[in-house]
Amino acid sequence: MLLEGKTAVVTGIGPGLGREVALGLAREGADVALVARTSAVMDEVATAIEALGRQALPLQGDITSVDDCARVAESVRRDLGGASILVNSAFADGNKKTFEDSDLDEWRHTMDVNFWGTLTMTKAMLPQLTAHADSRLIMVNTQSTLWIKPRAGAYASSKGALATVTRTLARELGGKGVRVNGVHPGYIFSPTVEAYLQAIADRDGTTYQEVYDHIAAETCLGYLPPAAEVAGTIVYLASPLAACVTGQAIAVNGGHWI
Repeated sequence: MLLEGKTAVVTGIGPGLGREVALGLAREGADVALVARTSAVMDEVATAIEALGRQALPLQGDITSVDDCARVAESVRRDLGGASILVNSAFADGNKKTFEDSDLDEWRHTMDVNFWGTLTMTKAMLPQLTAHADSRLIMVNTQSTLWIKPRAGAYASSKGALATVTRTLARELGGKGVRVNGVHPGYIFSPTVEAYLQAIADRDGTTYQEVYDHIAAETCLGYLPPAAEVAGTIVYLASPLAACVTGQAIAVNGGHWI
């Protein structure tokens, strides 16, 4: 129970990483506020957290809205007594077009979510984080900031900006006890990724297994990690085991990019 007595806020609660992060924190003893634009997955996650004996607080909100973020922060303060852990997991995955073929408003939308939205939620929660002598701010980033691929520019650029501000906040907030780190996953194996790999197989006239094996062979470990394994690194960063870790960008990808 590494996080007994702690309260965390996790944004971007969906069927993948956000869900597994929230459950991973709860298994280690944390109460968890869940933030998402819809309640579709959030209610199921809240029930699962309560089954673990922890308190769950589902909160609908859009991280690009200053008012929504302020409302979330106030609800966490009022109903859970404040939080010392914030995991920024909400994201937009970009327009999947080349820069030449893109309308820049599409890039702005991605930046509004991944960069400005993340900062808006962070700003709203910052008074609670700095009120503790040992708090954690964790940014879910991507290996796309380091391994550039065509048509990922909107996504990778927004996350690149987030990687820089992660280090900035680590520098500025360390004196107040806030540890700030980023995790950079690659492929997170999930039904969404399975569908994506099947689409590649259909397009190329091959099989799903051949596509999976080709991509998995690019990693050191030979497989694409599921969301629960990626979430484990986030739980570690939230825990006392990472007390002296700050300003870091940790690749969580089975050694996909070195």
